[in-house]
Parts: sequence; structure tokens; C-alpha cells
Amino acid sequence: MDTEAGAGELDLLPDDLPEGLVVADDAGLVVCFNAEAARLTGRPAAEALGRRIEEALPLESTDGRDWWRLTDPYHGPADRPGQPERTLLLPSGQELLVTTRYARSRPAGPVRRLVLTLRGGHTGGRAERGNAELIATVAHELRSPLTSVKGFTATMLDKWERFTDEQKKLMLQTVDSDADRVTRLITELLDVSRIDSGRLEIRRQPVRLDEAVRRHVETLVNGGVQADRFHLRIADSLPGLWADPDKIDQVLGNLLENAVRHGAGTVTIEVDRAPSGAPSPPTPEGAPSQEGTSVTVSDEGPGIPEDAVHRVFTRFWRGNDRGGTGLGLYIVKGIVEAHGGTVAVGRSPQGGARFRFTLPAGTPAFLS
Repeated sequence: MDTEAGAGELDLLPDDLPEGLVVADDAGLVVCFNAEAARLTGRPAAEALGRRIEEALPLESTDGRDWWRLTDPYHGPADRPGQPERTLLLPSGQELLVTTRYARSRPAGPVRRLVLTLRGGHTGGRAERGNAELIATVAHELRSPLTSVKGFTATMLDKWERFTDEQKKLMLQTVDSDADRVTRLITELLDVSRIDSGRLEIRRQPVRLDEAVRRHVETLVNGGVQADRFHLRIADSLPGLWADPDKIDQVLGNLLENAVRHGAGTVTIEVDRAPSGAPSPPTPEGAPSQEGTSVTVSDEGPGIPEDAVHRVFTRFWRGNDRGGTGLGLYIVKGIVEAHGGTVAVGRSPQGGARFRFTLPAGTPAFLS
């Protein structure tokens, strides 16, 4: 459960995490059972370590079925990234909110780590509160562009002849931009729904991450960002990557736009090989390293406060000066993990934010 030893980064040990963390190896034996997991289950870590996961953490669905037989993580469908958060029961009847992630050595490969996060059942109202917050956020984000669209269209319909062609063009451009904003919001909401339900569909095909990064930088430059704001470091002979190009574009677009908008100074993008055995990014799940390709995006801005690092990839997280829905980084994490990868945040050597995601190498053979 080692974390990446980066300068100035936050080192999280399992017992420091606010949620229960249970990790089983490829044989189904428990290799991590943190202090919060021991508190929630009433079982000392020493009794759980080395035991089979179904013995150390016996769980039932709310209708009384054995959860491990029901999900069969080690022998179930090979394209399944895990299980979304569900209410499960201990033998005592105590409720736990359990999220499961299947860490694989390659796409559609065998499960190498089974990673579970546990929350107390008393947080059962969290989903309802989250849905209420989502509705409020959506209503707030939709109100502004829709008000603008309604205002401009009503004005043009009522006073069309009074405006010059240039004025009409400007108002139509504003309507078009606001329509794009609404479309992006709807796309975010659909992605959140699919991530939460474990139904995020990944359509894999060959992807060149180096070309995708260059394309996104070019788009930002064409949109008015100074070209010298970016510094690219792209390694030679990157491993083959089979991924969903549209989803990867979402990840890159979100990270680069955040760095430009909320960071400062030079934005450095590094694309490199992530060899087997290399330190993996620090993640709350403690995911192991894996062979593949890593992309690191760092800036020279104020960075992210250490007390907020663990919340960055949660729903609705926003920095002090951040607008928007606060769903972008939550979606980034969901997309990367659906590909079998990992994503993490830390502090760059220049003091700004440093995001790094790693995707496992893959070939068509891995998908059969």
C-alpha cells in the first residue's frame, strides 16, 4: 500500500483514511484492513488479515443473499470495473455502505486486487442528500444559460427589424454558446448517472495519447490561450492503448482546462510509460501499480490545500474560486477507473496542482 513519494505530496496511510478500506489480493486473501474498517465491523485487523475476504468480511444483500456468491468478483464478467455503492448487511444485521473496485493487471484480465471502501449505515441518507444537492446544482446551472437564451430569442423575435446583421450575429452566437453549455451539463449528468450505477460504457479502440494531448493543446491555443503557456514532455515508444477515445478526450479536456483556468504560469503535460513495478499514484483505494501509460498535468498556481486533497474527486467539489457543477473531476475518476486505471492529485514541484492518471496497456487480445 505504498504511495508515490513526490515532493510536497500528501502521503496517505490506510489508517489515515476517513472510510473503511479492505483490500484482497488475487487469491482473495485480505492484505489490508484499516482502522476504520475494524471500527465499523467490530473485527480487529489482526483477525482479518490473511483470511479469505468472504470470511473476514461476510456480507449479505438487503434481501438476505450472500453478497460474494451474488457478485463473484474473481470469476464474474471480465469487463466489470466493480460494484457501485450499495447498502449491505453484516451477520449482526448492521448496515454498511460498500463500494467495490476490481483492479485488473490488464483490460479484461483477472482481478489482481479487490478494493472495498466501507461507510457506516448511518450515512444512508447521504444518497438522498446527494440527489437533492444534484437537483439544486442542476437547477442553478441551467437557469443562467436558459435565461440568456430566452432573453435573446424573445428580443430578436419582438424587434428583429431594429437590429443590424452584426447585432443579430452576436446574439445568435451567444445563444449557440449557451446551448453548448446546457448540452455539456446534460452530458455530465448522464455520465454521473452511469458511473453511480456501474453502467458507464467503454467502447475500446486504439488510442494515441500523445496525439490526443497535442490536439487538446492546439484547441486551447486556437481558443486564445498563449502557446508558450504549455510545455509538453512526451516519451518515445509508448505502449499500445485500447481505450474509449471520446471518454479519454473528456479526461484530458477537463484536466487541461482546469489547469489553464484555475492554475497559473506554465502548464506542463507529461506523457510517459508507466512500467510494471513503478510507483503508482497515491489513491484513496490504495490501488497497485500497473504497466501502461501515464499522463501528468501540473501548473504553477496556488495548488490544492492539503485538507481538501481527499475531496477533489468527490461530487460537487470546487476550490474557493471555482465555478461550475463540481462534477468534472468526479467524472474523470469514474472514466479512468472504468478503464482499469488510477488517478491521483498532489502538489507539483512549482507548488501548483499536479494531476496524474495511468491507463493500463492493452491489445485486442486482452478484450476477447
